[in-house]
Amino acid sequence: MPLHVKKGDVVMVTSGNNRGKTGEILLVDRKANRVFVKGINLHKRNIKATQASPKGSVIEKELSIHISNVSPVVDGKPTRVRFVAKPDGSKVRIAVRNGSALHVLRGASKSKA
Repeated sequence: MPLHVKKGDVVMVTSGNNRGKTGEILLVDRKANRVFVKGINLHKRNIKATQASPKGSVIEKELSIHISNVSPVVDGKPTRVRFVAKPDGSKVRIAVRNGSALHVLRGASKSKA
Protein backbone atom coordinates (compact mmCIF):
# COMPACT_ATOMS: atom_id res chain seq x y z
CA MET A 1 0.00 0.00 0.00
CA PRO A 2 1.43 3.42 -0.89
CA LEU A 3 2.16 5.84 1.93
CA HIS A 4 0.60 9.30 2.10
CA VAL A 5 3.99 10.95 2.71
CA LYS A 6 7.44 10.54 1.18
CA LYS A 7 10.97 11.80 1.70
CA GLY A 8 11.24 15.54 1.03
CA ASP A 9 7.59 16.35 1.81
CA VAL A 10 6.86 19.24 4.16
CA VAL A 11 4.59 17.87 6.87
CA MET A 12 2.81 19.07 10.01
CA VAL A 13 2.66 17.01 13.20
CA THR A 14 -1.01 16.43 14.04
CA SER A 15 -0.72 14.90 17.52
CA GLY A 16 1.66 14.54 20.44
CA ASN A 17 4.02 16.97 22.15
CA ASN A 18 5.10 18.52 18.84
CA ARG A 19 1.57 19.15 17.54
CA GLY A 20 1.40 22.01 15.04
CA LYS A 21 5.11 22.05 14.18
CA THR A 22 6.19 21.67 10.56
CA GLY A 23 9.31 20.19 9.02
CA GLU A 24 10.72 18.26 6.09
CA ILE A 25 10.79 14.46 6.07
CA LEU A 26 14.36 13.16 6.19
CA LEU A 27 13.68 9.43 6.18
CA VAL A 28 10.69 7.07 5.89
CA ASP A 29 10.88 3.68 7.62
CA ARG A 30 8.29 1.61 5.74
CA LYS A 31 8.66 -1.50 7.93
CA ALA A 32 7.99 0.34 11.20
CA ASN A 33 5.61 2.94 9.65
CA ARG A 34 7.66 5.78 11.12
CA VAL A 35 9.19 8.98 9.75
CA PHE A 36 12.07 11.23 10.79
CA VAL A 37 11.19 14.94 10.49
CA LYS A 38 13.87 17.65 10.42
CA GLY A 39 13.90 19.68 13.65
CA ILE A 40 11.05 17.76 15.30
CA ASN A 41 11.15 15.30 18.22
CA LEU A 42 14.73 16.28 19.09
CA HIS A 43 16.53 14.52 21.91
CA LYS A 44 19.93 15.30 23.41
CA ARG A 45 22.56 12.61 23.57
CA ASN A 46 25.78 12.79 25.59
CA ILE A 47 28.99 11.62 23.94
CA LYS A 48 31.72 10.40 26.31
CA ALA A 49 35.22 11.83 26.18
CA THR A 50 37.77 9.61 24.43
CA GLN A 51 41.45 9.90 23.54
CA ALA A 52 40.52 10.98 20.04
CA SER A 53 38.23 13.72 21.35
CA PRO A 54 39.20 14.60 24.93
CA LYS A 55 36.13 16.77 25.36
CA GLY A 56 32.79 15.06 25.50
CA SER A 57 29.89 16.64 23.69
CA VAL A 58 26.13 16.83 23.55
CA ILE A 59 24.39 16.29 20.23
CA GLU A 60 20.74 16.71 19.31
CA LYS A 61 19.20 14.00 17.19
CA GLU A 62 15.76 13.56 15.62
CA LEU A 63 13.77 10.56 16.77
CA SER A 64 11.05 8.96 14.70
CA ILE A 65 7.34 9.79 14.74
CA HIS A 66 4.59 7.38 13.72
CA ILE A 67 3.44 8.05 10.17
CA SER A 68 -0.20 8.47 11.26
CA ASN A 69 0.79 11.54 13.30
CA VAL A 70 1.94 13.64 10.32
CA SER A 71 0.09 15.18 7.38
CA PRO A 72 1.41 16.90 4.24
CA VAL A 73 1.15 20.70 4.27
CA VAL A 74 -0.61 22.59 1.47
CA ASP A 75 -1.06 26.38 1.73
CA GLY A 76 0.19 26.29 5.33
CA LYS A 77 -2.46 23.80 6.51
CA PRO A 78 -2.38 20.01 6.89
CA THR A 79 -4.24 18.00 4.27
CA ARG A 80 -5.28 14.44 3.66
CA VAL A 81 -4.09 12.61 0.57
CA ARG A 82 -6.03 10.77 -2.10
CA PHE A 83 -4.54 8.46 -4.73
CA VAL A 84 -5.98 8.77 -8.24
CA ALA A 85 -5.35 6.45 -11.18
CA LYS A 86 -5.65 8.37 -14.44
CA PRO A 87 -6.87 6.86 -17.74
CA ASP A 88 -3.35 6.96 -19.22
CA GLY A 89 -2.16 4.54 -16.50
CA SER A 90 -0.39 7.06 -14.26
CA LYS A 91 -1.00 7.19 -10.53
CA VAL A 92 -0.93 10.53 -8.68
CA ARG A 93 -1.05 11.69 -5.04
CA ILE A 94 -3.71 14.43 -4.77
CA ALA A 95 -4.14 16.87 -1.85
CA VAL A 96 -7.75 16.71 -0.64
CA ARG A 97 -7.68 20.33 0.58
CA ASN A 98 -7.31 21.96 -2.84
CA GLY A 99 -7.07 19.13 -5.37
CA SER A 100 -3.48 19.88 -6.40
CA ALA A 101 -1.15 17.06 -7.44
CA LEU A 102 1.56 16.38 -4.85
CA HIS A 103 3.57 13.74 -6.67
CA VAL A 104 3.27 11.34 -9.60
CA LEU A 105 3.81 7.84 -8.23
CA ARG A 106 3.84 6.06 -11.55
CA GLY A 107 4.13 7.50 -15.04
CA ALA A 108 1.83 6.77 -17.96
CA SER A 109 1.92 3.20 -19.21
CA LYS A 110 3.46 2.50 -22.58
CA SER A 111 0.82 1.79 -25.20
CA LYS A 112 1.37 -0.79 -27.89
CA ALA A 113 1.15 0.77 -31.35
